[in-house]
Amino acid sequence: MSAARSTGDLLHRWADAWHGATHHPFLDAVHAGSLPRDVFAAWLAQDYLFVGDLLSFQARLLARAPRRAQAVLAGGLVGLEAELTWFEALASGRGVALGVARRPTTAAYRALLGRLQRGAYPAAVTALWALEQAYLEAWRGAAPGGGDYRPVVAHWTAPAFAAYVEGLAAEATAALAPGAPPAEDAFLAVVRLEREFWHLGWAAGPPAPARPAAGAAEGRR
Repeated sequence: MSAARSTGDLLHRWADAWHGATHHPFLDAVHAGSLPRDVFAAWLAQDYLFVGDLLSFQARLLARAPRRAQAVLAGGLVGLEAELTWFEALASGRGVALGVARRPTTAAYRALLGRLQRGAYPAAVTALWALEQAYLEAWRGAAPGGGDYRPVVAHWTAPAFAAYVEGLAAEATAALAPGAPPAEDAFLAVVRLEREFWHLGWAAGPPAPARPAAGAAEGRR
């Protein structure tokens, strides 16, 4: 298989894996407004840790990025710092403790970011685009959100975030020009961890999807 040369190429080649990273019972329950508050709280505390790790990764990535990428990466850094502040306010309002230990998936993501930082730039920026694109698409699938989840879904699907992800996609595609090191492994590692990250709110794993009653019309929503 030849190396992928654009973000669209990666999404097309690995469409099934991508679907698994952006669709999950967690998101379905957010959409319905039925996700238990303790499940969201456990997930939020881990995502807060991840964003802190991502801020460190992106700062180092900016330092070695080509000139064309500096504006989008620097803007992303500002956004990540603001995101941490927003997380803290959201957690305070919901009574969520953020000072928790990393779970294995969160620790694995931190280790992946460390490996990417030591590796080739095209793979690192492609992974950054992939994780942000997956986050955006996942929350778009949960929109508009039910009950008190509606404001958080609106936050994670805001036009400014979507524009940032578009900028990352353009930079990742530029970095995947002919002759650049392949990025499929980095992309697939992100996809796997994005899928697993949605499990983090449940101590024993997410519930199995309900089976439709006989004769019931099927469909996600």
